[in-house]
Amino acid sequence: MAKIVAVFNQKGGVGKTTTNINLTTALSMQGYRVLVIDIDPQGNTSSGFGIDKYKLEKSVYDGIIHGDNLKEIILTTTFKNLHILPSNPDLAGAEIELTNLTQRELCLKNAIKDIEEFYDFIFIDCPPSLGLLTINALAVTHSVLIPIQCEYYALEGVGQLMNTISLVKQGLNPQLKIEGVVMTMFDSRTNLSNQVVDEVVDFFKEKVYETMIPRNIKLAEAPSYGQTIFEYANTSKGSKAYLALAKEFIQRQE
Repeated sequence: MAKIVAVFNQKGGVGKTTTNINLTTALSMQGYRVLVIDIDPQGNTSSGFGIDKYKLEKSVYDGIIHGDNLKEIILTTTFKNLHILPSNPDLAGAEIELTNLTQRELCLKNAIKDIEEFYDFIFIDCPPSLGLLTINALAVTHSVLIPIQCEYYALEGVGQLMNTISLVKQGLNPQLKIEGVVMTMFDSRTNLSNQVVDEVVDFFKEKVYETMIPRNIKLAEAPSYGQTIFEYANTSKGSKAYLALAKEFIQRQE
């Protein structure tokens, strides 16, 4: 049965989608069977894998709202062990439609129960907001992976994020825990980056991964070509960092 991980931070621009795309790819390159679920209406994860979200006949929206069979919606990627359940603009209306459904917080959980056995890991890319789509992700997931950018306001909103996780644990998912914290856009040359890391480690302790994702232009460019960092710039610092993060992630599972 798959371990389900939600990549979530209510703060936007922290490298959430970049981490989801490249960490899952790195895990699939290690031989693990991985499914990425894109439940962000912006569909940036889908685009990052080279999928034209405007030409999709069906998406995760159809699975959540209409109960369509996800096996018929899941797409393959250029990586053998990596599949994606894509998003498209239809998902923007799901927040409103979900409010009218019974067990509206559990629609994603009900949709994926028949496919969990086919994967080692399922990663969910959440919207940078706290709505019903995010609640659906947190209700089904085993743990939350939190990317935090190395910037001045890094810890802004973390208290709210932790409160959200606490509320979901109390009401929907008692087993929910923090998988880990990934520091992104790290620049070792600046005092600010190092100070932010110290603050985050002080708050999250051993949950912070030793591997830090550097500020790297190749990581920023890759999505515009619909490619992962491993296709776009396989020898870049960003590529090496996500491979190292994947290995550290696996070590923590063991």
